[in-house]
Amino acid sequence: MSEHCGEVLRLEGLRKSYNVGLPNEAEVLHGLDVRIDREDFAALIGPSGSGKSTLLNLIGLLDQPTAGELYLLGEPTRSMDDAGRTALRGQSIGFVFQFHHLIQAFSALDNVLMPLMLREGKPTKAAIERARGLLAAVGLEQYAQTRPNQLSGGQQQRVAIARALVTEPSLLLADEPTGNLDTRTAAEVFELLRSFSRDVGCAVLLVTHDPRLSEACDRTIDLVDGCIVTDSRRSHSAPTVRAPSRD
Repeated sequence: MSEHCGEVLRLEGLRKSYNVGLPNEAEVLHGLDVRIDREDFAALIGPSGSGKSTLLNLIGLLDQPTAGELYLLGEPTRSMDDAGRTALRGQSIGFVFQFHHLIQAFSALDNVLMPLMLREGKPTKAAIERARGLLAAVGLEQYAQTRPNQLSGGQQQRVAIARALVTEPSLLLADEPTGNLDTRTAAEVFELLRSFSRDVGCAVLLVTHDPRLSEACDRTIDLVDGCIVTDSRRSHSAPTVRAPSRD
């Protein structure tokens, strides 16, 4: 068995600078070394300006590092062309951002199906059923044909989460995915991500400022001033984020 058989992501000496070669050149990430495996459900925390968004863009293959290497499913990506990165990203990574970025002219179901339609064309019956199942899992089965502008902000974010999961990615990147949700819905969404990670074998990297969420993850990576200052795993089961009662 390969040493890296469970590995989804590996960063080796990853650096990112802006304005390279100019007098105001600035390095934002300073030689990061991280490995994420399929069973990892990890929180990425750190103060504003620490480099979290820059790192997330690099991991999501939306930007390229200045130095070092980023391996996704064992593939070195730094020298890939745009087409190669786009294909690997579409096959392997799901995204949930703080803002949902839904297409207002399409139904909730069509928004969930969009990554598959971009990759494969007309969705199959199995794909449609998978999308409907994800809408049901986030509590929106009855809104499948509803357009986003007829949904609340929290409902739109749950559609975005279902969309990120429809491709059954190997790595889910979630940037404050519960930031616009009420406490109860946030807890339910967090447990949905947990279930998906466990049942499908998807690694999750969750950027959050909510200490309840980070403490409920199995691993916490703390990024400060572009450096990883701690990378800790819990030796016991992480606490569950409990939804408050409706009393």
